[in-house]
Amino acid sequence: MEVENKYLAVKEYVHGQPSDSNFELKTAPLSFTLKEGSNQVIVKNFYVSIDPYQINRIKDYSSSQKAANFSSQLGLGQRVDAFGVGMVVASVNPEFKEDDLVAGLLGWEEYTVVHPGTILNKITDEFPLSYHVGVLGPSGLTAYAGFFDVCKPNKGDKVFVSAASGSVGNLVGQFAKLAGCYVVGCAGNKNKVDLLKEKLGFDDAFNYKEEADLKSALQRYFPDGIDIYFDNVGGEMLEAAVANMKAFGRVALCGVISEYTGTGRRAAPDMLDVVYKRITIRGFLAYDHLQIYDEYISTTSDHLRHGRLQVIEDISQGIENVPSAFAALFRGDNVGKKSVQLNENKRV
Repeated sequence: MEVENKYLAVKEYVHGQPSDSNFELKTAPLSFTLKEGSNQVIVKNFYVSIDPYQINRIKDYSSSQKAANFSSQLGLGQRVDAFGVGMVVASVNPEFKEDDLVAGLLGWEEYTVVHPGTILNKITDEFPLSYHVGVLGPSGLTAYAGFFDVCKPNKGDKVFVSAASGSVGNLVGQFAKLAGCYVVGCAGNKNKVDLLKEKLGFDDAFNYKEEADLKSALQRYFPDGIDIYFDNVGGEMLEAAVANMKAFGRVALCGVISEYTGTGRRAAPDMLDVVYKRITIRGFLAYDHLQIYDEYISTTSDHLRHGRLQVIEDISQGIENVPSAFAALFRGDNVGKKSVQLNENKRV
């Protein structure tokens, strides 16, 4: 069997804010006949993840720079790989058979040929497939590992989460509440702030765009200081949080979306605060913490089954809308986990 496979390739590198013009939708024939012994699998992709870090793979770096990410820069014309969920439609890999539901490194394309050594795991639980690019996927692992393994919370800790309505931040806040912490989040509009307080159970939340002085705002919400800051933003927000940290406070650096596209000043927290308050500031990647993966899946699944964890998803439809979904991340349009549904969940 052969199909016409639609996929997105890098058309031009990003300068500043990303747009649809950075990508090109292409079509190429794909045969489901695989060579015996290749251990390849072909997956029909149902959902693909849309993540801010991808911008660091498609920037135009000068000769003195390098891609500011654990993933290498994509070449012009190259397909964009991304985490996704789908169904096996052809396999010569003994670990996978046709109709297996899987999650792993797929791509912004309708079908992906998965080679040996690529992350690919079977889905055997009862949850919606879209959860496996979000709360039960990389976003969930990032939130869980960053909060529990990096920040090491104690009951009663005062926790601040930036970009708290995003795919990671909303889960961090919920995990923190389940751990018995006091949690405040910030977001970019009233609807998001209301969501944090009214649906997700944050103790308080504020619109950072309405604050003239972020340091004073955080002092208002944390008069006794911050124990844990989960940073998704960088820039001035990181500076303000460090200025309001308690002694022995912990900062998890998950992302710096304010610095991905901006050309202004980078975050410069007061290092005297860091030294004299003995603050721990640690950057991390989710895949550094695979040793707690089973714990994360077990705990998160239990929370979901008992309704203790709310799932916030923002799902677009159709591969042609992947570029606009990606660009929208940098305007702050998304609420919760952003993904795109490419195909219906069926065999044909």
